[in-house]
Amino acid sequence: MSAFADTSRETTAAVITEPLPDLQLQLLIQLLDRELRSSLPLTLTIAGGVLHGDLIGHEEWKAEWARSLRQVEGEGANLLAEFPETVDQGLSEFGAEEDPGLPRWIHLRDVTLSVGGVSPVLLPLWRGRLADVSGWALGRPQ
Repeated sequence: MSAFADTSRETTAAVITEPLPDLQLQLLIQLLDRELRSSLPLTLTIAGGVLHGDLIGHEEWKAEWARSLRQVEGEGANLLAEFPETVDQGLSEFGAEEDPGLPRWIHLRDVTLSVGGVSPVLLPLWRGRLADVSGWALGRPQ
């Protein structure tokens, strides 16, 4: 008899992992989610570059996104303006809404994205996955 157990027949389930978001950043976002129209200047390090802008809560981002979609012209423009709210309603109906606990997404407005030696890219709104943020600091670069 062998001293080692035969594990060749055991099956193991695949485990999907993703990087853990920074808890302090999650709590900061959660605080902003409670205070509509509040924002904080923030600089983020993400894969490939540095991003800075005003950190805003999900509801504020959704309202600004809807406002920007209303400016789109052409057929179907009215449908686009309602899209952010429609997405949230659909997620809620299917029980797939965001976890009411800690946030998994981060939202910025008046964003500057700097990547390598390329000219900075200016964006009115940005949404990213918190797990993709590798570093952050309050404030914007001088």
